[in-house]
Amino acid sequence: MFKWLFKRKNYPDSYKTYLAGFKKDEKKLLSETRFVVFDTETTGFDKIEDRILSIGAISVLNNTINVSDSFEIYLKQDVFKSESVKIHGILKGGNLEKVSEKEAIEKFLDYIKNDVLVGHHVGFDMAMVDRMMRRNNLGKLKNLCLDTGVLFKMSKHLVYQENLKNYSLDDLCEELKIEKVDRHTATGDALITAIAFQKILARLNKNKNLKLKDLL
Repeated sequence: MFKWLFKRKNYPDSYKTYLAGFKKDEKKLLSETRFVVFDTETTGFDKIEDRILSIGAISVLNNTINVSDSFEIYLKQDVFKSESVKIHGILKGGNLEKVSEKEAIEKFLDYIKNDVLVGHHVGFDMAMVDRMMRRNNLGKLKNLCLDTGVLFKMSKHLVYQENLKNYSLDDLCEELKIEKVDRHTATGDALITAIAFQKILARLNKNKNLKLKDLL
């Protein structure tokens, strides 16, 4: 599997190891699936011009948030926008240890492996990570992903409909009674999203027979 990718481009060993770990199995029970809930803080919302400042993630397995299995990393700021600091609070200098994009993506891929990614309005975060990977001569993320915004609509309205309201993470906190701790930090938002994910799954899995494929 993925041998054609290796022939097409001489990817680094770290990315080859990441690709080699994939074996699709959408029949898994939710209790057997490791979910990686993640969030990014960025310099802005332009998927081409802006950059990731930090990535935060935490795993969920068997309906348990595993705080000991978490991920947090800060990136060196090749692009700096002072106006965004008031949102995320990440300075260009400061005391935070920062790494290069290359090191950040290698560590992130090693952490997520072939597991299912979860995020709120996750398409943006996935796109930002993909752009970072492209800048470092890698392919795209191959993980299955779930959007808590979409799942919440499913749980609230029983079926997903395109014309329904788009719920922000703050909306989910209000509706699901989640305390907004460390809001607008990657790690804090990842934890909030993980709690929301658990609550949404509880709504969707009332019959206790929900499988991963039902969420995709």
